[in-house]
Amino acid sequence: MGYLSKEEWELVMFHTTAAGRRLACDLVEGKGPAVVFLHGFRSDRKGTKVAALADWCRAEGRAMLAFDLSGHGDSDGAVEDFGISDWIEDASDIIDALAPGQHLLVGSSLGGWLSFLLARARPDRVAGLVTIAAAPDFTRRMEAGFSDAERADLADKGFVTRPSDYEGGDYVFSRRLFDQGARNLVFDEPLTLPMSVRMLQGTADVDVPMSEALRLLDHATGPDIRLTLVRDADHRFSAPPQLALMLSAVAGIVGLEA
Repeated sequence: MGYLSKEEWELVMFHTTAAGRRLACDLVEGKGPAVVFLHGFRSDRKGTKVAALADWCRAEGRAMLAFDLSGHGDSDGAVEDFGISDWIEDASDIIDALAPGQHLLVGSSLGGWLSFLLARARPDRVAGLVTIAAAPDFTRRMEAGFSDAERADLADKGFVTRPSDYEGGDYVFSRRLFDQGARNLVFDEPLTLPMSVRMLQGTADVDVPMSEALRLLDHATGPDIRLTLVRDADHRFSAPPQLALMLSAVAGIVGLEA
């Protein structure tokens, strides 16, 4: 599988994991460590953050990998058929295949949770970590706020629904997601991050409260961990100044590695 040029970026490529799941992906050719983007829940690799990163990587001659987790975007399956363990398996498999060696993880929301798990599991592979509105353990936070009716739905139907502020209708959260989330918690174990870490968080984020970012900063240990709070930024974190801040964080870590 080769790398996409700018003109070919919109062409869909696929990687089949060892578990037999087919993941859609895009690659930019360049030097390492490669930038690897992990998207949010019910998002995909075609958002504005990925586009901004791809443009920056091309300009810098930096390798980049972006992919859709199982059930998302152009990858096979439905979101509710998968959970955190499945998506960690997806990420580990495709990174090992297409971005071998060290890489710089950029994780948005759910992708931030996955990035912390990857960095904890194999810190020698992660050259740096940038998170945007990271949402580790969001399934536990959701369960803590369930109504009796929602608990009954999860037990009897195997899922709960929540209205979405974004396109695509209500969100469906499956029992598989909650069961696997409980087995992959970030806050239940030490989080040692020996690499440079930049966490970006909006103060107007209603999906991931600012308090969670502060809690995460207090929980993680490492020599170079910084949290930047951006006044009035929401969960999308996609306005031009916010994208510029993301790129500055990535560039700063790349500069440290040079």
